[in-house]
Amino acid sequence: MDHFRRIGQLRRRLTRAGLSGLLVTHLPDVRYLSGFTGSSAALAVTRRAARLFTDGRYATQAAEEVSAARVEIVARSAAVAAVEWLAAQPGVEFAGFDPAWTTVAELARWKSALPSGMRRSFLSSLSAPMVEPLRMVKDEDELALIAQAALVGCRLFDHILGFVRPGIPEIEVAAELEHQARQMGAEGMSFDTIVASGARSALPHGHATMARLPRRGFLTLDFGVILKGYCSDMTRTVYFGTPKTNERSAYQAVLEAQEAGVAAVGPGESCGQVDEACRGVLRREGLAEAFSHSTGHGVGLEIHESPRIGAGQTTRLLAGMVVTIEPGVYLAGRFGIRIEDMVAVTRTGGQVLTPAPKALIEL
Repeated sequence: MDHFRRIGQLRRRLTRAGLSGLLVTHLPDVRYLSGFTGSSAALAVTRRAARLFTDGRYATQAAEEVSAARVEIVARSAAVAAVEWLAAQPGVEFAGFDPAWTTVAELARWKSALPSGMRRSFLSSLSAPMVEPLRMVKDEDELALIAQAALVGCRLFDHILGFVRPGIPEIEVAAELEHQARQMGAEGMSFDTIVASGARSALPHGHATMARLPRRGFLTLDFGVILKGYCSDMTRTVYFGTPKTNERSAYQAVLEAQEAGVAAVGPGESCGQVDEACRGVLRREGLAEAFSHSTGHGVGLEIHESPRIGAGQTTRLLAGMVVTIEPGVYLAGRFGIRIEDMVAVTRTGGQVLTPAPKALIEL
């Protein structure tokens, strides 16, 4: 990962925004810019220097991981130390911070650490994020790691098909997925594993419970792993027994909608257009009201990143972005179906990173 290049890109954004300094406290942003993976840090960036502040627990780790910024070990709040450092830099009249990741209490602490004459004006709330737009477009290294994580997810799905059977509690299915993920080298799961069966499959975020898998009905599995910091995310819905006609037709509608969304992914396409590609299919089938969430989201160092694939979203897709396409249909008290792939935007369209089977699997 070329962290020098990333900080250079950030500096160009600072210059265009008329900022002479930036305080970065959101840990995924810190990791993206510096390579530091610890749980406590702040990064201060000016047009000429970059300094990472962390505590003594991470002295050795920071020295090994960080080369694009000078590391300073402090015994107090890393963010407060970063603010004090920024205020002492020549030519830094005020420094920006991202209000999306700053509490009122944190801002008050930062201001109280400044000389009284600087408390009112030195810290400037950003009107738009600075690091997030950089993170949206992945470089080759990132794309390779995300693709690797996605393939681990596909291997997990293949494994779990041989494990699930009627009568097993959902929570045992989640435990088996998570155990196997570790065996395959995952650092952890990228979110709480969703295992929702029978009528519970109508819950879009039906986390695993002690409910037992049914003899007849849908099973939705939504899971992802973290591999070297990067997340994967996929959903497949399978069926125990033989589906009824209406269940089979609903599944086919979701599959068609999902494939239409995947086909709509490409550079220059708006996120709203991709959402409509999915939603339009379900509308035609009379199921639009049963699709209760956005079509997808970006994935990277975090499981939910920009851009959002949703109705009315005007952000244009760019080559290097990685998004999910995950339409669903949820009929309360009856059943639910969701199918989700990760798709990398290429120069000519979209590349599916999760090539696990999507045709209805009957167990």
